[in-house]
Amino acid sequence: MSIWNELSGIDYRHTYVETGDFKTRALQAGPEDGEHVVFLHGTTGHLEAFVRNIPAHAERYRCHSIDMLGHGYTGKPDRPAEIPLYVEHLMAYLDAVGAERAHLVGESLGGWVGSWAASEHPDRVASLQLLCMGGTKINPAVMERLKTSTSDAALKDDISFTRERLRLLWAHWDEDLGEELTQIRYDIYHHPDFQRNLHNLLALQEPEARERNLLRPDRMGRIKAPTLVVWGNKNPLGDVPEAEAIAAAIPGARLEVFNECGHWPQHEKADLYNPLSLEFLAASSAT
Repeated sequence: MSIWNELSGIDYRHTYVETGDFKTRALQAGPEDGEHVVFLHGTTGHLEAFVRNIPAHAERYRCHSIDMLGHGYTGKPDRPAEIPLYVEHLMAYLDAVGAERAHLVGESLGGWVGSWAASEHPDRVASLQLLCMGGTKINPAVMERLKTSTSDAALKDDISFTRERLRLLWAHWDEDLGEELTQIRYDIYHHPDFQRNLHNLLALQEPEARERNLLRPDRMGRIKAPTLVVWGNKNPLGDVPEAEAIAAAIPGARLEVFNECGHWPQHEKADLYNPLSLEFLAASSAT
């Protein structure tokens, strides 16, 4: 099994979209007149995080999995990547593809960005899915772990550090796609532009920057979009009570916890996540 196999059954486009001063790498699929669903990855991630989800969603929805600003092969501004900057880029992408509104699916950092966008631009967010979302806590141990593991993976030639960075996200190693995703991530991490920009991508792992970007209960309380919170019971970056607090802070939010699952529930438990997401999207579209 490979990423090509995962996508082989659909008509998709791997493209670059002009978004302001930068080009944004995107994987687009699904009917052009379908409702837009935008998939947002985590810190130093890339659009391949959703290859197991695009085919199922593209049967009905216009899907966009993008490299967020500064990430993957998308343009890289020379300044710290904080949440309002990511949201500004997301809005520019929606404008560029003609999406007045979109369903947002955000994993980790992507959920943080999606939540911020939903609180600032409620008219543009049709629904919100938060997969092991970050941004509600300042946990120095977790932040240091992310900084160290990512820096090692990006700045050392040994590919085993990239593999370990990926393994950090999963409860169980993915025998089918693990090595292919490791090679994709290694190539991204060792691109000179990515290495030069790494300190900007890790800005939110610094306490002062994280403090001013924190998702506080009052901000989450302003979210009006239907919201689904998905969590893995073996998420190494946040325990289940953190998910319960997020769901409690967002009016009407629904929480689903997957067993034997780490930080990538959409990937590790795609067989559970895809039908759950499609059911949620259908219900959200009907409201």
